[in-house]
Amino acid sequence: MTQSITLRRPDDWHLHLRDGAMLQGVLPETARHFARAIIMPNLIPPVVTHADARAYHARIMAALPEGMSFDPLMVLYLTEGTDPEDVAAAAKSGLVKAVKLYPAGATTNSSSGVRDFNKVRPVLEKMAEIGLPLCVHGEVTDPNVDIFDREAVFIDTVLDPLRRAIPGLRVVMEHITTSQGVEYARAGGDDLAATITTHHLIINRNHILSGGIKPHYYCLPVAKRETHRLALRAAATSGDARFFLGTDSAPHVDAAKEQACGCAGCFTATNTMPLLAHVFEEDDALDKLEAFTSLNGPAFYRLPVNEANMTLTKGAPAEWPDKILTEAGPVTVFDPGFPVHWHVAD
Repeated sequence: MTQSITLRRPDDWHLHLRDGAMLQGVLPETARHFARAIIMPNLIPPVVTHADARAYHARIMAALPEGMSFDPLMVLYLTEGTDPEDVAAAAKSGLVKAVKLYPAGATTNSSSGVRDFNKVRPVLEKMAEIGLPLCVHGEVTDPNVDIFDREAVFIDTVLDPLRRAIPGLRVVMEHITTSQGVEYARAGGDDLAATITTHHLIINRNHILSGGIKPHYYCLPVAKRETHRLALRAAATSGDARFFLGTDSAPHVDAAKEQACGCAGCFTATNTMPLLAHVFEEDDALDKLEAFTSLNGPAFYRLPVNEANMTLTKGAPAEWPDKILTEAGPVTVFDPGFPVHWHVAD
């Protein structure tokens, strides 16, 4: 049996760091294991312009503990007032690697998102011209659509028409949660990819609701049926270059999660790599782990792979803190609900 695996240092292609005290508290959890991460821009106020991205990048680097190496890859938040030329300048500078589409009201801090897609078409056409990826939160927000169907409906009614209308637009379907998402990504060609989170490989909707509500498993997009989870695992462990890791690690203080109307998000930055080694070993696919965590993402984003390596070893049950204590408040670390024997060695 395999007792260790060495791979290129991984990247996280979908990460929430927040700001202020929360940023300072959670950044080390990512920087400990990941070389780079695509940084979500849904702050209050959001990161909309090139200047906003420069300022947020500076705050992230100021919060990075001495001795840690980490490269935040910045993203602009797409609004109906986004300036195409500002986007082009931000991309040309090398600072901004993508633009994020949030349908208005889809998730945390998405009220500034897009309602009328015709108003953002000039930005999307400019992005297609310069090859800048669009990262998509793929859910409709129509209250008449069941929450478990919102991803599939988005693909059919928004994403596919959008890609047909703007050929050449490079799109990342973020945190896919359905077999329909897997199938669409597989059929999409070289300009389409999809990220998959750690927690969606492990939990289905029963984990959230069976035996009592588990607020720390509640996320958006919400976990779906077991058949969808298995489709995600098959995609992630296949080695297919269209799929790569985006943890969507999303810190909220416990007080915001554990209330009558709790926030959505799972915090997985601390233990993602041991959890993924466990999942890939279960599926007899440890040889595909490097592609998912370290190779496929850089290839799509047209970036070099990391030079440094990471080694994971198998041994006694792994331990990690139940909570990360930040100046903003405690943040609960995702609990897979089973023993994990993989450890990050270096």
